[in-house]
Amino acid sequence: MRQFIRYLLVGVINTLVTLIVIYVCKSILDINQWVSNAIGYVAGLINSFIWNKNWVFKSPNGAMAEAVKFGIGFIVCYGIQLFVVWFLDTPMDLGSIVWHFGIWSLSGYGLATIIGMGVYTMCNFVYNRLITFK
Repeated sequence: MRQFIRYLLVGVINTLVTLIVIYVCKSILDINQWVSNAIGYVAGLINSFIWNKNWVFKSPNGAMAEAVKFGIGFIVCYGIQLFVVWFLDTPMDLGSIVWHFGIWSLSGYGLATIIGMGVYTMCNFVYNRLITFK
Protein backbone atom coordinates (compact mmCIF):
# COMPACT_ATOMS: atom_id res chain seq x y z
CA MET A 1 0.00 0.00 0.00
CA ARG A 2 2.86 2.39 0.84
CA GLN A 3 4.35 1.78 -2.60
CA PHE A 4 1.05 2.55 -4.30
CA ILE A 5 0.65 5.78 -2.31
CA ARG A 6 4.15 6.84 -3.35
CA TYR A 7 3.29 5.92 -6.93
CA LEU A 8 0.17 8.10 -6.72
CA LEU A 9 2.20 11.03 -5.36
CA VAL A 10 4.65 10.70 -8.23
CA GLY A 11 1.61 10.39 -10.50
CA VAL A 12 0.26 13.71 -9.26
CA ILE A 13 3.58 15.37 -10.04
CA ASN A 14 3.70 13.66 -13.44
CA THR A 15 0.13 14.70 -14.16
CA LEU A 16 0.98 18.32 -13.42
CA VAL A 17 4.15 18.17 -15.51
CA THR A 18 2.29 16.49 -18.37
CA LEU A 19 -0.71 18.86 -18.29
CA ILE A 20 1.47 21.96 -18.06
CA VAL A 21 3.58 20.83 -21.02
CA ILE A 22 0.48 19.92 -23.06
CA TYR A 23 -1.10 23.29 -22.23
CA VAL A 24 2.04 25.27 -23.09
CA CYS A 25 2.54 23.38 -26.35
CA LYS A 26 -1.10 23.52 -27.46
CA SER A 27 -2.31 26.87 -26.13
CA ILE A 28 0.80 29.04 -26.07
CA LEU A 29 3.02 27.55 -28.79
CA ASP A 30 0.01 26.57 -30.98
CA ILE A 31 1.32 23.04 -31.61
CA ASN A 32 -1.15 20.42 -32.87
CA GLN A 33 -3.11 18.86 -29.97
CA TRP A 34 -1.89 15.32 -30.70
CA VAL A 35 1.76 16.39 -30.93
CA SER A 36 1.31 18.45 -27.74
CA ASN A 37 -0.12 15.37 -26.05
CA ALA A 38 2.91 13.28 -27.04
CA ILE A 39 5.41 15.94 -25.92
CA GLY A 40 3.63 16.21 -22.57
CA TYR A 41 3.81 12.48 -22.01
CA VAL A 42 7.52 12.34 -22.87
CA ALA A 43 8.20 15.04 -20.26
CA GLY A 44 6.17 13.06 -17.74
CA LEU A 45 7.99 9.86 -18.76
CA ILE A 46 11.42 11.22 -17.91
CA ASN A 47 10.22 12.58 -14.58
CA SER A 48 8.39 9.35 -13.82
CA PHE A 49 11.32 7.02 -14.49
CA ILE A 50 13.63 8.93 -12.17
CA TRP A 51 11.14 9.04 -9.27
CA ASN A 52 9.81 5.51 -9.73
CA LYS A 53 13.22 3.88 -9.93
CA ASN A 54 14.69 5.72 -6.97
CA TRP A 55 11.78 6.39 -4.64
CA VAL A 56 8.67 4.31 -5.42
CA PHE A 57 10.12 0.92 -6.33
CA LYS A 58 13.64 1.57 -4.92
CA SER A 59 15.19 -0.64 -7.55
CA PRO A 60 18.90 -1.44 -7.26
CA ASN A 61 18.96 -3.00 -10.74
CA GLY A 62 20.72 -1.52 -13.74
CA ALA A 63 19.15 1.66 -15.00
CA MET A 64 19.61 0.85 -18.69
CA ALA A 65 17.67 -2.44 -18.68
CA GLU A 66 14.93 -0.88 -16.58
CA ALA A 67 14.80 2.19 -18.79
CA VAL A 68 14.16 -0.05 -21.81
CA LYS A 69 11.37 -1.92 -20.00
CA PHE A 70 10.00 1.37 -18.70
CA GLY A 71 10.00 2.77 -22.24
CA ILE A 72 8.16 -0.26 -23.59
CA GLY A 73 5.60 0.06 -20.82
CA PHE A 74 5.22 3.73 -21.63
CA ILE A 75 4.56 2.95 -25.31
CA VAL A 76 1.95 0.31 -24.48
CA CYS A 77 0.19 2.40 -21.84
CA TYR A 78 0.44 5.59 -23.90
CA GLY A 79 -1.15 3.75 -26.82
CA ILE A 80 -4.05 2.73 -24.60
CA GLN A 81 -4.34 6.31 -23.30
CA LEU A 82 -4.20 7.79 -26.78
CA PHE A 83 -6.95 5.45 -27.96
CA VAL A 84 -9.16 6.46 -25.01
CA VAL A 85 -8.60 10.18 -25.69
CA TRP A 86 -9.19 9.75 -29.43
CA PHE A 87 -12.30 7.62 -28.88
CA LEU A 88 -13.86 10.09 -26.45
CA ASP A 89 -12.86 13.13 -28.53
CA THR A 90 -13.72 11.93 -32.02
CA PRO A 91 -16.25 9.07 -32.36
CA MET A 92 -18.03 10.08 -29.13
CA ASP A 93 -17.85 13.75 -30.31
CA LEU A 94 -16.84 14.96 -26.86
CA GLY A 95 -14.37 17.32 -28.53
CA SER A 96 -17.14 19.60 -29.76
CA ILE A 97 -18.38 20.36 -26.23
CA VAL A 98 -17.09 23.20 -24.03
CA TRP A 99 -18.12 23.78 -20.42
CA HIS A 100 -17.74 27.24 -18.89
CA PHE A 101 -17.04 27.80 -15.19
CA GLY A 102 -16.81 31.56 -14.68
CA ILE A 103 -13.46 32.60 -16.17
CA TRP A 104 -12.46 28.95 -16.72
CA SER A 105 -13.57 26.61 -19.43
CA LEU A 106 -13.04 22.92 -20.08
CA SER A 107 -13.19 21.50 -23.55
CA GLY A 108 -14.30 17.99 -24.39
CA TYR A 109 -10.75 17.31 -25.48
CA GLY A 110 -9.51 18.47 -22.07
CA LEU A 111 -11.93 16.14 -20.27
CA ALA A 112 -10.97 13.27 -22.57
CA THR A 113 -7.30 13.96 -21.79
CA ILE A 114 -7.94 13.84 -18.04
CA ILE A 115 -9.83 10.54 -18.36
CA GLY A 116 -7.07 9.14 -20.56
CA MET A 117 -4.49 10.11 -17.96
CA GLY A 118 -6.35 8.11 -15.31
CA VAL A 119 -6.39 5.06 -17.57
CA TYR A 120 -2.69 5.52 -18.30
CA THR A 121 -1.83 5.81 -14.61
CA MET A 122 -3.49 2.54 -13.64
CA CYS A 123 -2.10 0.58 -16.61
CA ASN A 124 1.39 1.95 -16.03
CA PHE A 125 1.49 1.10 -12.31
CA VAL A 126 0.52 -2.51 -12.98
CA TYR A 127 3.07 -2.82 -15.79
CA ASN A 128 5.92 -1.31 -13.76
CA ARG A 129 5.19 -3.34 -10.67
CA LEU A 130 4.95 -6.62 -12.56
CA ILE A 131 7.56 -6.09 -15.27
CA THR A 132 9.92 -3.12 -14.99
CA PHE A 133 10.83 -3.00 -11.31
CA LYS A 134 9.98 -6.55 -10.14
